[in-house]
Amino acid sequence: MESVAWDMMYKSSNSPSERRLRGDRMATLRRIGGFARPHRRRIAAFLVLSVFTAVLTVVTPLVAGRVVNLITAGAGSAASGPNHNGGDGSTIVGLAMLIAFIAVVEAAVGVVVRWLSANIGEGLILDLRRAVFDHVQRMPVAFFTRTRTGALVSRLNNDVIGAQRAFSDTLSGVVSNAVTLALTLGVMIAISWQVTLLALILLPIFVIPARAMGGRMAALSREAAEHNARMSTQMTERFSAPGATLVKLFGRPEIESAEFSGRADRVRDIGVRRAMLQAAFMTALTLVSALALALVYGLGGWLAVHQHLSAGAVVSLALLLTRMYAPLTALANARVEIMSALVSFERVFEVLDLEPLVADRPDAIDVPGAELSGVVPTSVRLSDVSFGYPSADKVSLASLEEVAQLDNRGGETILHHIDLDVAPGRMLALVGSSGAGKSTIAGLVTRLYDVDSGSVQLNGVDVRDLRLDSVHRTVGLVTQDGHLFHDSIRANLALAQPDVTDDEIWAALRRARLAE
Repeated sequence: MESVAWDMMYKSSNSPSERRLRGDRMATLRRIGGFARPHRRRIAAFLVLSVFTAVLTVVTPLVAGRVVNLITAGAGSAASGPNHNGGDGSTIVGLAMLIAFIAVVEAAVGVVVRWLSANIGEGLILDLRRAVFDHVQRMPVAFFTRTRTGALVSRLNNDVIGAQRAFSDTLSGVVSNAVTLALTLGVMIAISWQVTLLALILLPIFVIPARAMGGRMAALSREAAEHNARMSTQMTERFSAPGATLVKLFGRPEIESAEFSGRADRVRDIGVRRAMLQAAFMTALTLVSALALALVYGLGGWLAVHQHLSAGAVVSLALLLTRMYAPLTALANARVEIMSALVSFERVFEVLDLEPLVADRPDAIDVPGAELSGVVPTSVRLSDVSFGYPSADKVSLASLEEVAQLDNRGGETILHHIDLDVAPGRMLALVGSSGAGKSTIAGLVTRLYDVDSGSVQLNGVDVRDLRLDSVHRTVGLVTQDGHLFHDSIRANLALAQPDVTDDEIWAALRRARLAE
């Protein structure tokens, strides 16, 4: 029966899905290592100082125990007669000064560790945000038409910060707590294995609920993050001018308020539950620590009375015990924290892994003549062009659209074998009903999309062989719906040419009859 059970466990842990999951996690860890590599020196210093702090945590109780032994020895000598050794007093003062020095060093090292932690964490946030922002800018327009803006912004904020905690909090916590726990247990066993064994009897009563509570806290955190992302999406869409106009025109303010209020209420309820769970957890930690401390004083005091243990050893054991349960708590929840951090990294990498449909080829060139100053005469030719807008599964992510599975419909050809030749300086008007393909052709010329077949050429060169920035410098496009960024008028006008002068801006405004 036992062999059958082990066989089932082995098959389960080595099933294709489990092996694939482990492989995905290893790939994620390797990619995390790539982002961490530029910070490796600070990470190494951070880990070394974290270990040093853990050592100091164990040293202080031992010195305190030595002080207690000297005090009790001095008190016994004083009771037996006036000729006690006054050297013990100076030794006690020296040890007290050593305890104070250790405290100062521990505080100073703590500040340095916190500085390193902040630099590593904020540096990682900077690297991840740059990578995601730059990558998203390369995505096709179809990606932005489908993606929920709030969900995308959440990846740049909540998930990036969640990934950062893996370095600034979880990494240091696991290392320092593991070292602290190992040293503390080793020293306690060396002092008295009997007292240590008795103190560890209460360990399962504390660790098992701590693990369960950690999982529950992680689940509540994920649910709160989802509701916050949805509220962010609702605010982003409804607080824009077009969204606010639709809400007002169709008389939905009360419905929108009810939907937002429902999500906000749920976040509030989750916050209350998390606070109560944390309070219950800390209360349980305090209670178990107090019970264990009582056991240490009870058994240790009995051993001290019967000359099997010194009074200083009992004090050292008690102090060490108070410093043991906090690392145990952190390590009990470390797996939940690590998995949460991995989820955040995976959500960030999910966006980075979405390949842009339009990208420069390695040997791309500038538009011929674009290196010349002034207006570049440009010919436009469409040769046997066919095109269909890509389906959602090619340009988006299910998690960014708040759906279980992306729609794979679409891709139907809407432009069929289009031939068009516009010579430099010639003006051509495309006339047709809505949806006939006028804007689509303009998008293909500016290479917002790539054709499915045929070619679009500028000055005789396929746009797919041209650099995107050169195409966009050469071809201007006035969109049907004007969009202004929340910035100054000058910043909006100078978007395509940031170094433009005020005289050039006013000249353009006069040509557009907007100067007044």
